[in-house]
Amino acid sequence: MSVVDFGGAGTPIVLLHGLMGRARTWWPVAQWLNRYGHVVGLDARGHGYGARVGPWTTEQFVADVAALLREFDEPAVLVGHSMGGLHAWATAATHPDLVRAVVVEDMAPDQRGRTVETWRGYFDSWPVPFQSLAQVREFFGSTGNYFIECMTQRQDGYHLMANLEDLYEIAAEWGRRQYWSYVDGVECPMLVIEAGNTAMPHGQQAELAVRAKDGVHVVVEGAGHVVHDDAPEEYRGAVEAFLSRVLSR
Repeated sequence: MSVVDFGGAGTPIVLLHGLMGRARTWWPVAQWLNRYGHVVGLDARGHGYGARVGPWTTEQFVADVAALLREFDEPAVLVGHSMGGLHAWATAATHPDLVRAVVVEDMAPDQRGRTVETWRGYFDSWPVPFQSLAQVREFFGSTGNYFIECMTQRQDGYHLMANLEDLYEIAAEWGRRQYWSYVDGVECPMLVIEAGNTAMPHGQQAELAVRAKDGVHVVVEGAGHVVHDDAPEEYRGAVEAFLSRVLSR
């Protein structure tokens, strides 16, 4: 298990990244979040320095998260982006004794019918290997700093740390399943932060907050999928207001 300790003390706050990411993409968020508790980030299986073996199922990712949470002396707050949001609410539903609250950033429970095949052309267009981190930043534009953290240097240049074929398999599951049953099992407070320019199915994130027992839905207008990177102040305001409420109980 690959874990990054971002510091802080008190309530454990566990950061779960999205597909293609890794724990260290959360560094800017962790700098203000660690005043609310002990912040750690987990490299998901197949990402960063996480295990490179499957199965690539939601249940396996949840088992990995739960194994980390068992190392703490009290229930944790789970903060997840995209894929990490799914893993956060599924962990809360199946291990309620380990989770105090959940933050979900731009993820929907039912994406059936979508296919990863539409992604292949875009990923194949990447100028891999990138010749420098400056090229990575330039190529990805507004998310350039995020993707810099996802790269590893080899002799010929910079490559994505995760294996694309593994990522396709992980995401393909989302096109075959729906995860409302996990949503309905969440008993703890949940904050759902939706990107104003989301590509997720319309209305599902609002319903996600409604169907959770204690949910709040926030839309960050103008933000893209990585809200915490695209609109950091708005994201921070929503999360701090939520944590101030749930951690005072």
